[in-house]
Amino acid sequence: MDPLSFAVTVVLITVSGALAPGPLFFVTIAQGVKSGTKSGLMFSVAHSLIEFSLVMLLALGLVSVASEPVVKLAVGVAGGVVLLVFGAMQIRGSFSHKADEEESGQMTNRKLLLIGLAFTGLNPYFIIWWLTIGANLILISLEFAGLVGVIFMYVCHVWVDYVWLTLIANFAKRGAKILRLKWYRVMMAVFGAVLIYFGFSFLVDSLLF
Repeated sequence: MDPLSFAVTVVLITVSGALAPGPLFFVTIAQGVKSGTKSGLMFSVAHSLIEFSLVMLLALGLVSVASEPVVKLAVGVAGGVVLLVFGAMQIRGSFSHKADEEESGQMTNRKLLLIGLAFTGLNPYFIIWWLTIGANLILISLEFAGLVGVIFMYVCHVWVDYVWLTLIANFAKRGAKILRLKWYRVMMAVFGAVLIYFGFSFLVDSLLF
């Protein structure tokens, strides 16, 4: 896989996951109403602190076994199945999400950072994503360019989180009812389909090659 194709694959999978409403998404809306762009930025920083640490730990643990066929099979199948499940759930739930946007006083940067750390580190879906879907990307990155490939993959991945969470916080501050807009629901369904596509791709690549 060439660098451009790999980068596009990482971004598409990242967008599919990043746009899915989860704990951090909803707290970004709630705090965005109060603090605006600042809350989205602080949550992104907190999220990336935990995420990058987890990615590097996984990479260091996988680097010695990345070439083992059984590891590729296990990670590829697990990642494919999770992508299929998450994609189906995302399509099904794309028309029924609601958010709580009650207003109150603004929080300090420290408190926002702590909230971001908690909502990232204590989110089981985040851990599952990196142990399955993300682990497969890490394996591909290691084969592609070792630890440098992992860092390249993470750079391609993390900017989406910053852009998305910052935009959500900004829109919430301006009073946009994001979850009620038709374009958002359609977009969620489309990226659910993208997850399913990559799920099948992961399964086929793992089982046939």
